[in-house]
Amino acid sequence: MPSPRPVITCIEDLRILARRRVPRMFYDYVDCGSWTESTYRANTADLAALQFRQRIGMCIAGRTTESRILGESVAMPVALAPTGLTGMQHADGEILAARAAERFGVPFTLSTVSICSIEDVAANTGKPFWFQLYVMRDRAFVERLIARAKAANCSALVLTLDLQIQGQRHKDLKNGLSTPPKPTLRNLVDLATKPGWCLGMLRTRRRTFGNIVGHVSGVSDVSSLAAWVSQQFDPTLTWEDVRWIKKLWGGKLIVKGVLDVEDARLAVENGADAIVVSNHGGRQLDGAPSSIAMLPAIAEAVGQQTEVLFDSGIRSGQDILKAAALGAKGVMVGRAFLYGLGAMGEAGVTRCLEILQRELDLTMGLCGLTAIGAADPSILINGGGTNDSRHRPSALPPGVPDFAARPGHRPISAA
Repeated sequence: MPSPRPVITCIEDLRILARRRVPRMFYDYVDCGSWTESTYRANTADLAALQFRQRIGMCIAGRTTESRILGESVAMPVALAPTGLTGMQHADGEILAARAAERFGVPFTLSTVSICSIEDVAANTGKPFWFQLYVMRDRAFVERLIARAKAANCSALVLTLDLQIQGQRHKDLKNGLSTPPKPTLRNLVDLATKPGWCLGMLRTRRRTFGNIVGHVSGVSDVSSLAAWVSQQFDPTLTWEDVRWIKKLWGGKLIVKGVLDVEDARLAVENGADAIVVSNHGGRQLDGAPSSIAMLPAIAEAVGQQTEVLFDSGIRSGQDILKAAALGAKGVMVGRAFLYGLGAMGEAGVTRCLEILQRELDLTMGLCGLTAIGAADPSILINGGGTNDSRHRPSALPPGVPDFAARPGHRPISAA
């Protein structure tokens, strides 16, 4: 008899299944942070430490998670984040994730360092997606990427600014990360236990960097990409370049990697239609604060002038609601959908989105909300829901402001 299908109840179930089905080097690429991984762990720990106010005796019929991001209607305030090597979690991974996102009603963001190219994704979807840009020294290559994104009718450009140099991730070095995997004894033994992944890769022609290979000479695998990156990622990148990209793109610009109030203001001054409060999932500056610790102050500073999105640490619908309560208009999810993709392909991405939406909907109801846009700090005990100290814990999560202690504080609306 065939083994029973696993019962998937939460994102953690998808993660466990992905770990079984994805080769170790590619699973570890997703499930790691830089250096000691302290910031990676803080992202989820600080979100978990926030507590909801449970409400009763309120009509919670007719709840909706629907919202708008950058003027676009979405089924819930979520976008799939740009993630490198998505097509190594599952064959044709970017195409599968983009299709699942389109069908569900949320934006998908394609990474510069994706396996499937801009053109691949555009040919296999019916709705515009977002494109994420890394700025290289070779400005002609940047111009060509932007032109290709325009030709594919991408609806927003996500400019990542926190990777001018690359943080060191110990697991990638120890695993000898490469695509395709090098035929070492260790890799061959690992691949022998992942027959489904191997079969999928044999059936596809997409096994390298679709946006780079064929567009940059000498880049064919992760090793050569690393050498190219070390030469091409531009440490001289400044806000002047952001203005140049904004003008060249001409459409909606999202600046990703904001973790400081001053930088948030500069992003607004230099044309950002939205910013993403993010520490790159704990993969860059280890020892930086969690994204949720910085969100309230940034949202308070610029939330009336630009759309504030949130990234790093989202593993549940409850996390989405917490971010919305502290000022985010929407969130980006990366690891969560990658676990789904690695576990079950396109169906796994859909299952991830279903889980997030159901958790968001149920939590809204138990907090007395019927619309996601009504979320504000008042739904959190340690986020400023009441001025009565009896309703607040004695200690707040590290870095999370005590809104209730601020005289005259007005909650930030996520609407």
